[in-house]
Amino acid sequence: MDRYDAAKIEPKWQQAWDSAGCFAAKADPSRPKYYVLEMFPYPSGNLHIGHVRNYAMGDVVARYKLATGHAVLHPMGWDAFGLPAENAAIERGVHPGDWTYANIDAMKSQFARLGLTLDWSREFATCDPEYYGQQQSMFLDFLEKGLVYRKNAVVNWDPVDMTVLANEQVEDGKGWRSGATVERRELTQWFFRISDYAEDLLAALDRLDDWPEKVKSMQRNWIGKSRGLQFAFGLDGGPDGHDRIEVYTTRPDTLMGASFVGISPDHPLARALEADNADLAAFSAECRRMGTAEEELEKAEKRGFDSGLSVRHPFDTARTLPVYVANFILMDYGTGAIFGCPAHDARDLEFARKYDLPVVSVFEPSSGTHTAPEEGGAAYVPPKTEAVRYIRGFAGTEHQTGEAAIDAAIDFCEGNGVGLGVTKFRLRDWGLSRQRYWGCPIPVVHCDGCGVVAEKKENLPIELPRDVEFDRSGNPLDRHPTWRDVPCPSCGQPARRETDTMDTFVDSSWYYARFTSPGATTPTDPDESAYWMNVDQYIGGVEHAILHLLYSRFFARAMHICGHLPAKAIEPFDALFTQGMVTHEIYQTRDAQGRVVYHFPHEVTDKKLADGTPVGVIPSAKMSKSKRNVVDPVEIIDRFGADTARWFVLSDSPPERDVEWTDAGAEAAAKHLARVYRIALAARDAEQAGTGDADLRCETHKAIHDVTVGIESFGFNAAIARLYAFANTLSKSRAGRSAQIEAARTLAQLMSPMTPHLSEEIWQMLGGEGLIALAPWPRADPALLIEDEITMAVQVNGKRRDEITVARDLPKDQVETLALGSEAVRRSLDGKAPKKVIVVPGRIVNVVV
Repeated sequence: MDRYDAAKIEPKWQQAWDSAGCFAAKADPSRPKYYVLEMFPYPSGNLHIGHVRNYAMGDVVARYKLATGHAVLHPMGWDAFGLPAENAAIERGVHPGDWTYANIDAMKSQFARLGLTLDWSREFATCDPEYYGQQQSMFLDFLEKGLVYRKNAVVNWDPVDMTVLANEQVEDGKGWRSGATVERRELTQWFFRISDYAEDLLAALDRLDDWPEKVKSMQRNWIGKSRGLQFAFGLDGGPDGHDRIEVYTTRPDTLMGASFVGISPDHPLARALEADNADLAAFSAECRRMGTAEEELEKAEKRGFDSGLSVRHPFDTARTLPVYVANFILMDYGTGAIFGCPAHDARDLEFARKYDLPVVSVFEPSSGTHTAPEEGGAAYVPPKTEAVRYIRGFAGTEHQTGEAAIDAAIDFCEGNGVGLGVTKFRLRDWGLSRQRYWGCPIPVVHCDGCGVVAEKKENLPIELPRDVEFDRSGNPLDRHPTWRDVPCPSCGQPARRETDTMDTFVDSSWYYARFTSPGATTPTDPDESAYWMNVDQYIGGVEHAILHLLYSRFFARAMHICGHLPAKAIEPFDALFTQGMVTHEIYQTRDAQGRVVYHFPHEVTDKKLADGTPVGVIPSAKMSKSKRNVVDPVEIIDRFGADTARWFVLSDSPPERDVEWTDAGAEAAAKHLARVYRIALAARDAEQAGTGDADLRCETHKAIHDVTVGIESFGFNAAIARLYAFANTLSKSRAGRSAQIEAARTLAQLMSPMTPHLSEEIWQMLGGEGLIALAPWPRADPALLIEDEITMAVQVNGKRRDEITVARDLPKDQVETLALGSEAVRRSLDGKAPKKVIVVPGRIVNVVV
């Protein structure tokens, strides 16, 4: 075959890999193991080119580690539960399971065409009863160990989808799927005790050396360790049982600037007051229609309701502060109450100005001009590390940083019997209850006599019933008496199953462990998890940097406590890489009503539709189905082949940065791969004898070294840039046939992690033994990496004038003679004698006139 035909070659080699079982993971104590894992996908039905980039990165690592002698585990599964499938059931009249498994089949066929090193024998979907049955078993273990519990809590409630939403599922105060205004509602929920592990989860981040610092910083901020003061304001005239308001503050140094106290609408005092105050009850109900996401509360208009009550200031008892019920205070952080210091908090200042409350500065800048907040300036909120001048501080706070003043304020307050210095965490316990059908059933029943009773493990899995109806909102499990109504496992009397299902973050918090032994009759097999764990390289989007990773870290600890993971796996991911996105231009027109209409890239040629209508172009943006700027990898594979798609997404940008997909870039990648094939053909057909064999062999070993370094450091684009250069060198070589074939085979090996199909074809064509997928990685000969000659720049009075090529070990005086003999240097000297010549060995010659 005289040209590279991807449509014929790629299926051939995929079949060869399958027949040889190249990628089946087998524990082999005689070899080092390597576990590479990408965050598994949601089965939406279609891959996009962003998926190709993500999984191509993992595939490069897996192929390289196979070639370097490792036993490699590179599995694939599906994050298959969740509300989208339930919505699809409503919209399309299909069962969520049927929709999900059909999507899995479609996506699996798309994956197959990419030539990935995936061990499909370990595949599972989180909606498989075999998987979620083991999840239910672990839930019971966690329950026995006190790692999961039940309590009343205020949650985000979607009144249309009739389910609890996590904070990240609330967008601008509305449900991410329904668009309905989210309400705050108190429900009885199940919780994991993740907050008990806040200190450990925080401290362990310092040991994760191969995680991006930005991810660790995001987790630190989410865990949110702080030292502050907890104390109580004495309350005058409160309802029975309410004579104080507990407050926790991280800025006790601002206490002398307090002008009001705010409490959450869900605070016990607010609840007691609204029972006799219809206006307050209406205000609180309106507040509860807001979500609990901090970003949303920050953006919302700050509103309050004057309770008519006041508290006494602990250090100025003649001074009272009004108590407001405020819409920006959450009950589940701190104590559900704050004191407002408007001069040093932008939110408090907005509130104070709205309700005409005092603004009193506690400190000001140590130097420079400053408009005080009470004089119309902005709230002064300097970094805690900045020194300020305290106007109304506590003893010992003059000209201190915020950190030192906070410590001094805590000491002063404790010394005067006002509160205690305490350490708190922003991290709250993980609410896992969801009021929907398509999720893992929680394996407990509710008995009037026995209370909450754990299901017996021999009855697991508690499977979801198939015969459910989605003809109205709400959880179909609540309306399914034959599934819901069961005997109590303890006393045998009539009882009800828990109809809430688990948050899908639970499903994805332990899948990495299940991949080590997906057929085990327990959550994990001890021998397999001991061999394969930890995940050596985890790859995924930075959008999962907080919750998914944090929950997975907690789950690993809980699984270890319950005997399902070894101690080494309490931090399950040794190395983490967060890849950039693949972006694309957005194309749009407007319809007759002026509404925006988006168009897929394949519908646009030269910025026009097929009928000649020009399109508006929005600069490159994240791929989005709603904006239709997605690129279908199947279409790209049909046009150019999988190797072209893989090569392009890996070559055009550092992997941690975004890469813009363009047709021109894909076409250029396809042309280069075709050229590489022709270069290999030319090597096969070269003359037996030639010139420059030694030089080509040196260039080959330099390429081995540089590409190896690039792959090991996740510099895939740098490795590919070196491969471009090596291909150019080979194309110009006049070396003999054996040297050219050796170089071309090495080029194929070095390209094989990125372009496995083309590489197999070249390997076979040039007489390589067996499959390149199983061939050992080439090793660079250190002796051939040493340059016999080096190039040195020559400067005259600091300006570069020439360069000279000299033997590496040439004495300095001879280097100087060659530099001064350069025609360009002589012209620059213009007959003048140099005052000094400085030779920096191996680098540069400086001539000073």
